[in-house]
Amino acid sequence: MASHAGRLSSPTTAVRVRGLRRSFSEAGGVLNGLDLDIAAGEFVALIGRSGSGKSTLLRSLAGLDRDVAGSGTVEVPEQVSVVFQDSRLLPWRRVLDNVTFGLREKHAGARGRQALEEVGLAGRERAWPHELSGGEQQRAALARSLVREPQLLLADEPFGALDALTRIRMHVLLKRLCATHRPAVLLVTHDVDEAIVLADRVIVLDDGVVASDLRVEIGGRRTQADPQFAALRTRLLAELGVEDDQQLTGADYERRAAS
Repeated sequence: MASHAGRLSSPTTAVRVRGLRRSFSEAGGVLNGLDLDIAAGEFVALIGRSGSGKSTLLRSLAGLDRDVAGSGTVEVPEQVSVVFQDSRLLPWRRVLDNVTFGLREKHAGARGRQALEEVGLAGRERAWPHELSGGEQQRAALARSLVREPQLLLADEPFGALDALTRIRMHVLLKRLCATHRPAVLLVTHDVDEAIVLADRVIVLDDGVVASDLRVEIGGRRTQADPQFAALRTRLLAELGVEDDQQLTGADYERRAAS
């Protein structure tokens, strides 16, 4: 039985999922009766082991899994945008044309230029995608998503292919853009630190259901030096079955290296 997809009109709720099941084979399900709510304007990070169903859930919310067997109820807003790990810019279109691709309104060009300015790409409107760095390509992808003023932004490991310094810059940019545009955000990531830095809530998926749902209650700038950050990091890593390296002693490292 296929799942029911609906459009939410609630001013306070961006996502409502009930009993969501997805299966790609008879061996077992990827999502197994998952329930999820995301408030309007809320930033939620989704982590979990490989195969836990993170990307499957995101694709369900985006309406990109219509041919997959499943059941349940998925309700999302009318305006939904998706950012993937690769920018997916069309190589035969210039940057501005990529950002405004599919827009049919009269002032699409002006809105596209404003979006590019917001992500720090003013003056690159006529550039080809291959002329941009990896970070710049992801900035253009963000501009393409936000120019549509989405009520829900779905991000599937959008910074996974970037170097560490570029990722930090992208974190700052994404937080600023979300504060300005106020979409609800669901970020799929394997990076626990990234989840804590960016999100209002961190959800851990395990065996296709929500295993843990923790609110990030850290005020001000979030850094690993903050005891609250370290405590949450340790707890989330434990939920994933990973030992926090920051808690290891020198002898622990020696034993690990010798094993």
